[in-house]
Amino acid sequence: MTTFSLKLTAVVLMTLDHIGLYIPAAPAWLRWLGRGAYPLFLFCMVQGYAHTRSRKRYLLRLYLLSLFMTALGLFLNTRFLPEGGYGNHNIFLPLFLTGVLISAVELYQRDRKRGGLLLGAAALVQVLYGLLPFLLPFTRNFSGDVLTGVVPNLAVNEFGFEFIALGLAMYFLRDRREALAAVYLVFCIYQFSAEALYGVFPVQWMMVLALPLMLRYNGERGRGWKWFFYVYYPAHTCLLFLLARGLG
Repeated sequence: MTTFSLKLTAVVLMTLDHIGLYIPAAPAWLRWLGRGAYPLFLFCMVQGYAHTRSRKRYLLRLYLLSLFMTALGLFLNTRFLPEGGYGNHNIFLPLFLTGVLISAVELYQRDRKRGGLLLGAAALVQVLYGLLPFLLPFTRNFSGDVLTGVVPNLAVNEFGFEFIALGLAMYFLRDRREALAAVYLVFCIYQFSAEALYGVFPVQWMMVLALPLMLRYNGERGRGWKWFFYVYYPAHTCLLFLLARGLG
């Protein structure tokens, strides 16, 4: 499978997931299938990041899209108070953070001084996030999801630090499929155990269904359609959200 076909599969799974999230009485299995969407997007991101011509432009694009999703979410959740309901949708933020850490680790491997400076800068951003309510009191009125969209936080994002760590593993093991499969399976077991220990029905582990698709990746890009995937994400979440409110 090419990255294009993997992304298209992820789009279908993501759409099913969000139908299950927003549409009343939608079957639960839609959300189960949706667990495979983000891992596929993450897999495609690290493959693309390894071959992109300009990582700076790639990261800038992801950050700007993260800002857009933050503003969109803030507008919709505020507009439809007190009900709210749009939630936090910002897939671009964890992808951005994954890319930043990949670059930092690789730079550290080549040049410990410069790499250490970049890792230190990333750490300072985490500190800044925590200090924002004290430095800028008006930010206390915003949720963590809004603040992290502006000052990216490794822990406070839609998928958390654990998926950023998974992205790093996908990148550095991209040429070692057996090792990648083993790490991915362990990660799925961890997801199952964590949810079970919290007493909730384990769902996230179903992302394991995406692994056979990743293992079929043939190293080719396939068709472009780059901007389609960027535009589709906010467009379909808005449409489903507004449709659900109309049905409600």
